[in-house]
Amino acid sequence: MSDEIGGKIKALVFDVFGTVVDWRSSITREIKSVGKRLGVEANWETFADRWRAGYHDGMQAFRDGTDVWKTADQMYRDRLDLLLAEHGITSLSEPETEHLNRAWHRLDPWPDSVEGLTKLKSKFVIGTLSNGNVGLLVNMAKYGGLPWDCVFAGELAGSYKPDPKVYLMATNLLGLEPHEVMMIAAHNHDLIAAKKTGLSTGFVARPDEYGSGDRKPDLHAAPEVDVAVSDFIELATKLGV
Repeated sequence: MSDEIGGKIKALVFDVFGTVVDWRSSITREIKSVGKRLGVEANWETFADRWRAGYHDGMQAFRDGTDVWKTADQMYRDRLDLLLAEHGITSLSEPETEHLNRAWHRLDPWPDSVEGLTKLKSKFVIGTLSNGNVGLLVNMAKYGGLPWDCVFAGELAGSYKPDPKVYLMATNLLGLEPHEVMMIAAHNHDLIAAKKTGLSTGFVARPDEYGSGDRKPDLHAAPEVDVAVSDFIELATKLGV
């Protein structure tokens, strides 16, 4: 099955947060460093989780029609301002606060990401398909050495996944049929939506995405997903690289 799929696929597009990069450890490290410098003690892992939740809440508000479309940077800043005030952190200057908000541009790749993506790039066009904004994704690629051929984001469609037009935006810009593009993600809801839109799908397990937090990762692929792997290096093998 995997060899058959690998033969018809021409491009791979990747979810980024949690799939390609370890956002929780990276964000916890950054905010913990700020807290230590300012002498503030808190559960910084929980802070990171709540900061991340602001991104999901912002997207849902747009879907519900209760807020306008915003970039990931804007949604993260909205939530950061609330969290800083809640923790009594009022001494950061505007440039310092904005630098902290751009911690989301400085996320560490999972250990297999760069090697696996480099292997996959030798056979396929590879790119992002994230709800993060383009500038964030480009900066993250430069920071982490992620070898993308192209950067696609919900921003280019004026919406967020799982809106079908986000997936079709990427396939249309690539000049490919949906089935010739494989969506790679660690989250089944993303893959199920991509599959319904006609894309091929690949699941990569990221059991450590949420650390010790309350939210639990998808450990296994949904039945309708085409390929399931433990990391990008295995994905390259399964797709015949």
